[in-house]
Amino acid sequence: MAISNNTRQSLIPNYLYSSSSMNNMLIGKLSTNSNSKVFESAPAVEKRNFVIQAPSEPPFGKIEMYSPSFYAACTAGGILSCGLTHMTVTPLDLVKCNMQIDPVKYKSISSGFGVLLKEQGVRGFFRGWVPTLLGYSAQGACKFGFYEFFKKYYSDIAGPEYAAKYKTLIYLAGSASAEVIADVALCPMEAVKVRVQTQPGFARGLGDGLPKFVRSEGALGLYKGLVPLWGRQIPYTMMKFASFETIVEMLYKYAIPTPKNECSKPFQLGVSFAGGYVAGVLCAIVSHPADNLVSFLNNAKGASVGDAVKKLGLWGLFTRGLPLRIVMIGTLTGAQWGIYDAFKVFVGLPTTGGAPPAAIEAAKD
Repeated sequence: MAISNNTRQSLIPNYLYSSSSMNNMLIGKLSTNSNSKVFESAPAVEKRNFVIQAPSEPPFGKIEMYSPSFYAACTAGGILSCGLTHMTVTPLDLVKCNMQIDPVKYKSISSGFGVLLKEQGVRGFFRGWVPTLLGYSAQGACKFGFYEFFKKYYSDIAGPEYAAKYKTLIYLAGSASAEVIADVALCPMEAVKVRVQTQPGFARGLGDGLPKFVRSEGALGLYKGLVPLWGRQIPYTMMKFASFETIVEMLYKYAIPTPKNECSKPFQLGVSFAGGYVAGVLCAIVSHPADNLVSFLNNAKGASVGDAVKKLGLWGLFTRGLPLRIVMIGTLTGAQWGIYDAFKVFVGLPTTGGAPPAAIEAAKD
């Protein structure tokens, strides 16, 4: 007696069952003798008919949320996102810094590029790329790694109810705490970078620029710009993380009809870039006066904040080089969040955005 299609389906697990392969497959015959085998024979079947696509495994195994491996992955993602993006926009940063230091010579973005091309050639646009790469890689490691740590830490202190209620404060406090540490790592390389980029002939790069800077300013001179750097980077990072988290949450809540966990990973990464770009524009506006101060102080030996304000003026402090910085920081921040979340997806972690950790845990309960 031949087995019907319905009988065959019941004998085979659903995830193995395929109508296209079963139509060509003979399972066997049932024997009337109780001592005989249920299946007499089964013809050879091509192996490809039984291939089951297994879920892809993360390259480093499953990473538990908020474990040491989780924070290590976030740190590595921060290195890639900040180091690579800042190095890529070195030409923009070079023109911006020179416009801030010498607005008479570098009157606009286009003329600034023209002056640099005429005086230093194409290679001149990447002057200072090594301290940029090293400095912002160190900063990115601390910025993203410690942000994830402090976000969880402050959420646990607040508890699920208050963490959900005051989530924006959690984002602000976590990002500010992380940036205090990150700027200590960045400051020496930032000082050398600005000096190399804004004083032609000072040094070719990090190798000769760092020893020359230390001989001129002393080792502590590398941290002369730390307070203005905090003044620039802490508001910048608070805006960068808090606005990004809020923008992404609002996009999924109001603009995207599909829940986040049902969206594809490429789509989620697109949302991360869009949210990061908008956050970057806000960051540039908030932190620009301090950015002008950092460039001025690192370029002029013995200069003070008062000297900078006197020379640049309040209007110049807020506006000089701002359009270029908006373009640069918007693109930079969007790319950073895209790279950071892409790395998290690569190692099997969810993309950034949503409620603080304590609130997420409460929702699970």
